[in-house]
Amino acid sequence: MGAPAFRLASGCTIAQVLSGRCNAFLLSKGGRHILVDTGRMRSEKKLVDRLVESGVDGRNLSALVLTHTHFDHAENAAAVKTIFGAKILVHRSEADFLNCGDSPLPQGTLFPTRWLIRLFGASLQRLFLYRPAAGDILVDERLDLLDFGFSATVLHLPGHSSGSLSLIVEDEIALVGDTLFGVIRGSVRPPFADDPALLVRSWRRLLDTGCRVFLPGHGRQIGRDLLQRQYEKYQRRYEA
Repeated sequence: MGAPAFRLASGCTIAQVLSGRCNAFLLSKGGRHILVDTGRMRSEKKLVDRLVESGVDGRNLSALVLTHTHFDHAENAAAVKTIFGAKILVHRSEADFLNCGDSPLPQGTLFPTRWLIRLFGASLQRLFLYRPAAGDILVDERLDLLDFGFSATVLHLPGHSSGSLSLIVEDEIALVGDTLFGVIRGSVRPPFADDPALLVRSWRRLLDTGCRVFLPGHGRQIGRDLLQRQYEKYQRRYEA
């Protein structure tokens, strides 16, 4: 697979195993692994192949962390659980969505995305059903992952969806799902979010960590300075 994208002082590595429609990341340390998100169903073979190339098997994938249960992040959750025996970590408020393979689409944050959901949301919802999976560990506000072999913490950071999670790794790198969006240069705001004001408050909580690199579910990595500027911009908007 090539060199890991990030290697931390502890020896933990973070590699991107899927890109394109949705990013997925693999944390590895001491022969144990954690997968963050799974991508679309059409990427299942690519995902499985890359996990196997990275040394993942049915004994060492400690967990699958779903940043949320929208189709583009969770469609392969059932396959990963079946093939590798991973325990699925999901926020309690979205566990039922995962269990029925039907997660509500979020509202738009931009004029075109708001109208897209208003006009076609119900029709689109039916297109994005996926194979159900049962969550094994239901997260509330936070969960430390030391028992899984990693100095990392899962935080509940709602806004994009009710149960959005971020994974804070050694207070250096955050894997943030759709809490941040890395597609549009100079912006971190996702085009869809259920509660934009709450989303901005979750940005503040990311800034309260020591992380300087943020890896989103879509697009390129985001630096702390850009997140700070975007937080200040949108904080003023929602406090006005």
